[in-house]
Amino acid sequence: MTLIKSISGIRGTIGGIAGEGLTPPDVVKYVSAYGTWIKQQNKENVSVIIGRDARLSGDMVNQLAVSTLSALGINCIDIGLSTTPTVEVAVTELKAQGGIIITASHNPKQWNALKLLNAKGEFVSEADGAKILAIAEEANFSYADVNHLGKITKRDDLLKLHIDKILKLPYVDVKAIKAKKFVIALDAINSSGGFAVPMLLEALGVTEIVKIHCEPDGQFAHNPEPLPENLRDLAKAVIKGKAHLGISVDPDVDRLALVCEDGEMFGEEYTLVACADYVLQYHKKANTVSNLSSTRALRDVTEKAGGKYAASAVGEVNVVTLMKESKAVIGGEGNGGIILPELHYGRDALVGIALFLSHLAKFGKSTSLLRSSYPDYHISKNKIELTPEIDVDFILQKIKEKYKKQPVNVVDGVKIEFDKEWVHLRKSNTEPIIRIYSESASMSTADNLAKKIIQDIKEVIKESQVA
Repeated sequence: MTLIKSISGIRGTIGGIAGEGLTPPDVVKYVSAYGTWIKQQNKENVSVIIGRDARLSGDMVNQLAVSTLSALGINCIDIGLSTTPTVEVAVTELKAQGGIIITASHNPKQWNALKLLNAKGEFVSEADGAKILAIAEEANFSYADVNHLGKITKRDDLLKLHIDKILKLPYVDVKAIKAKKFVIALDAINSSGGFAVPMLLEALGVTEIVKIHCEPDGQFAHNPEPLPENLRDLAKAVIKGKAHLGISVDPDVDRLALVCEDGEMFGEEYTLVACADYVLQYHKKANTVSNLSSTRALRDVTEKAGGKYAASAVGEVNVVTLMKESKAVIGGEGNGGIILPELHYGRDALVGIALFLSHLAKFGKSTSLLRSSYPDYHISKNKIELTPEIDVDFILQKIKEKYKKQPVNVVDGVKIEFDKEWVHLRKSNTEPIIRIYSESASMSTADNLAKKIIQDIKEVIKESQVA
């Protein structure tokens, strides 16, 4: 059993012994800590939104969380089976003081998590996350007496509110989408996307939807991470159904992957590239943001539009922070996460779908031709496992020194640029591993670049041992 406590929330496998898995006592403990933190900032009339994806343990964890908040004297608005972006939108729309999303995102069905939001409907900051973890360790909680228990309210209209806000965006062209009479294939991994995405598509004027794995019962039909090897069923459904596009979302609907009409992958990295390219058409010299491990293609399309691109440390909180600082009109992560500030500062597959379909409708050609219109890069993902006694920071410093004549970014690990190629080295926070991502115009070159850096690391280790 596994329990991971981080600044962004609590994630673990269901069952086992308290403190070693995500058990009922752990849920109560960390929800109590979060609720206590919320109350420290708000003296009265405190309310928190709670929503969950369809995974098997969701209802159980949801009931524990709702009851714990009520016991703390916090009013709880339970929106039940929903999506991560819907909960984020609901926090600001209902003027709540926070939110909890019960989802382990792309993790397998034995996992679940408590993702914690602030009053802006955004993931809590690193500093606030640290405070919540400290409160949890102290475990000095004060619960309300029987006359001051929090009120529990159920709402089932927030997804419609979320979709209505998407439809009102200036970029979303329902008329153009409807006129194209798109046939869309959908793989929703038997979670919340199974009802959320069809509701959006129908609102956009898409009447023919080929559904696979759309029963929100939590029985994931395949690994829920929307990677090419997990989307074979969708690719087959696209071809068999003669669909114009295949759509895949992860269990909590904050990541979007697309399949072209010929069954080929559009590329998870290129979801953001395409959506950004479209939004940039509405803004002159506008800025974009993604993280350091995302494709250079976003920089290319941004600079072509006269804007400036910036790269943040990996992690949604970091992307959002830099988007605000640079006044970016769109941003996100290369994992298919689209962040559109005009709607909210959070990854949102639903707004990504609306933007992409509007773009595709106006482009007027096939999905594969749209993909071929973008710079073609390939990312190689590797890692090197080290022995515990090796100082990973020392290794990274030596690599930085070796390539000091190249542009080097040390915001998050070490990223080295070689013209239009790059390599990004990041250390794991939990184990002696350096993850090595590299990108080039060909996969073989990207692989070779990673192999060169791995060899450099081995040489550094060998030299340090000799010394």
